Formats: sequence, structure tokens, C-alpha cells
Amino acid sequence: MVTAIRRIVFIAMIVAIWEIISKSGVFPTISFPPLLIPNDPGGVTVMGTLINGILSGQILEATGLTLGRLLIGFLIAISLGLFLGYLIARYKLVDDTLGFLVTALQSIPSIVWFPLAIIWFGMGNASILFIVTIGATWTMTVSASTGFKNVPNLYMNVAKTLGSSGSHLARTVILPASVPHLISGLRMAWAFAWRAIMAGEMLGGAGGLGYLLNLGRSLQNMDLVLSIMIIIGIVGTLVDNLVFLRMERSVQKKWGLKPSLN
Repeated sequence: MVTAIRRIVFIAMIVAIWEIISKSGVFPTISFPPLLIPNDPGGVTVMGTLINGILSGQILEATGLTLGRLLIGFLIAISLGLFLGYLIARYKLVDDTLGFLVTALQSIPSIVWFPLAIIWFGMGNASILFIVTIGATWTMTVSASTGFKNVPNLYMNVAKTLGSSGSHLARTVILPASVPHLISGLRMAWAFAWRAIMAGEMLGGAGGLGYLLNLGRSLQNMDLVLSIMIIIGIVGTLVDNLVFLRMERSVQKKWGLKPSLN
């Protein structure tokens, strides 16, 4: 509760300072671009636009559309990442070939794939889903392969001695022992996917938060632009803290990995 109050007060202070700077005219528009180009509306005005957008259903509808696409692409990326990560960890040949390629692909920003996505799938949902999947798959693959490779040899030897092999070994030993790495991988993959879908929707023009952001830019409506930026930050933070951070802490505590000092 104390932490929540501190955060609320901190955000209120930022909005207040923003409003004072906006209304005081201390900084000319041309020399203070982060918030003041063009026609900075001020913090209170932006909050009013944000609340109106939520009450009208426009922002909620866009948020639901974005999260729906993101969930589909993220689930595909998880499935591909776990499968490819297991192959890379299990077979040296795959590690030397596909593993090398995945490392290279991970360094390519997902938005760079958008021209190819348009050629392959056209403008619309399919292209956006492709961008989201690409944005998360390689990160998940690297994290999964690292987790699978770091399974203690003792676990493997004991399981094999007891007759475990193949899919049974993967399901009962390798996967559970890799959970700490996999949770961290899920958290990073989600962050990459969240950024990717914003870029995809801005260019794809198929609705969603990214589309509203681009619409506000086109109309020079800074109220809308900043409102959508706030929503993007809030949703991303809530998902990370309420889902992935809790999962990570729970796993760290269960596996005895949680640090003693916070």
C-alpha cells in the first residue's frame, strides 16, 4: 500500500510540474520538443482527453484489439521458441547452424521485417501478427536454449539411470529444471512483443493503440498522442508487474534463487 501511494503521488507531481511548465511559457515550443511540439496541451488537458477516451470506449476498444493480437502472436512465439530452443540445446549440429542464425536474427529489430510482411501477407492483421511473433520468437529461443543447456548433469544422469528418456525426460526433468530461465525469457519476450506490436499497428493501419497513436500524429492531435503513450506505458507496466514479475519472484523463491537483499 505504501509503495502504491508513493507511486501515485510521484505521478501526480510529474503531471503538476508538466502543467506548470506548459502554462508558464518558460520554454519556447521550438526549443523544448519532448512535450511541447506542437501546441503542448499540458498534463491536465491530456489526462482529460485520456479519461474521455476511456469513457467513450475508444481507447478500451483499441487496447482490447491490441492485447488480442499480442496474445496470439506471443503464444505462437512461445511455442516456436521452446521447440527451437530444445533442438538447439539437444543437438550440436542444430546449435552450430540454427543457433548461430537465431543469434544473428535476434539483433535485427522486428520492425525491419515489416516490408517483407506486407509483401507476404499484405496490410492488416496477418502482417502485425507476423511482426509480433518475430519480435518475441528469437528472444524466447535463446532463453529456452540457455535454460535447457544449463540443466545440471546430476539431474540428467539420475533420470537416465531410472530409465527416463526422450519426451519423458524432456517433460519431467529438462523442462521443470529450466523454469527459472524460461520465466525470464517470457518476460523479455513479452517486452519485445509489446514494442513490436506498437510499431506494427502504426504502420499496418488495422486499428489498435498503435493505429490511434499514428492517427493522432497525422492530425497533429497531441492530446491523443500523449494519452495513447500513457496507456501503452500503463498496460506494459501492469502486465510486467502483475504477471511476469510475480511469476519470476515465485519461481526464484521456490528454487531458492531469490536474493536475500532487495
